[in-house]
Amino acid sequence: MFLVDLDMPNYIDEIKIILATAREKTYLAINSTMVEAYWLIGKRIVEQEQHGEDRAKYGEGILKELSQSLTVEFGKGFSYPNLRNFRQFYLTYRDFQDCYTLCSKLTWSHNRLIMRVESEEARKFYLNEAAEQGWSVRTLERNVNTFYFNRILSTKNRSNNEASGNQLEKQQPEDFIKDPYVFEFLNIPQPVSANESDIESALIENLQQFLLELGKGFSFVGRQFRLSTETDHFYIDLVFYNYLLKCFVLIDLKATKLTHQHVGQMDMYRRMFDDLKKPEDDNPTIGIILCTEKSETVVKYSIINDNPRLFATKYLPYLPSEEELIAEIEREKIKFNLLNS
Repeated sequence: MFLVDLDMPNYIDEIKIILATAREKTYLAINSTMVEAYWLIGKRIVEQEQHGEDRAKYGEGILKELSQSLTVEFGKGFSYPNLRNFRQFYLTYRDFQDCYTLCSKLTWSHNRLIMRVESEEARKFYLNEAAEQGWSVRTLERNVNTFYFNRILSTKNRSNNEASGNQLEKQQPEDFIKDPYVFEFLNIPQPVSANESDIESALIENLQQFLLELGKGFSFVGRQFRLSTETDHFYIDLVFYNYLLKCFVLIDLKATKLTHQHVGQMDMYRRMFDDLKKPEDDNPTIGIILCTEKSETVVKYSIINDNPRLFATKYLPYLPSEEELIAEIEREKIKFNLLNS
């Protein structure tokens, strides 16, 4: 007979946790060491290039020679393009301590993508978000390509605040809400003829991608969420909860241009939800109207302009070209500045 140790399951689980923690620490240690090594290689390459009279031609020659030598001794990973990446890594982050602090939490594949972002502010944003949110390389690539940073509402007035010495408060709704949202993963054909119900269904079918596009902290609560009073029933298209903002987020889909009726409806939903569903220790509910086009007149003269918990943003059912997306973001910035001037 064998005696059964009742603590055996806990004992095994504890050892699994120990091993998982050790693996994670090993991974982080190796990763941070490689980041340091690649930075040092890049620094040494730049220093060597500076000795050449014709820097471009000389630099190309030493990189090819270095690639051949390193590949013979250390194997793959030291191709000519990779050595150029090491060089660019150093040129992007000249200060080693700053580089180590920002970049050591991510893989080389992550860093290779982020160092190509021109704006220093945007680079820091992607470095922090990718590390905190555990973005895969594929997710990071999509977010960079769709200008995630530029589409966050808070970036529209961040420069003014920093210039005046003011620090934006953390965990504000503007840090979580984008304009526009991009739903290219729905594969809606152009010209767009889908109605609100079709788009809602497609978003639910692609919930994981939708949550990634919404951003950090969002969890799905319900679709066609019912609010009931003594005499009436109302249905909200989509309800989410954001655990970082500690509040519910209501989303109303409109396959048309924004109207004052849409604003009034969402304001009523938000007030009702606060009254009927919001826990006492939660922050006030946020309402987002997702529409195909915003009316700046409606935004300026409706309650949206005075209510920090109510937003109207555009959604794009397909991914435009880089030029079109940049132009769209710039148009929204100009409109935002005009409304708030």
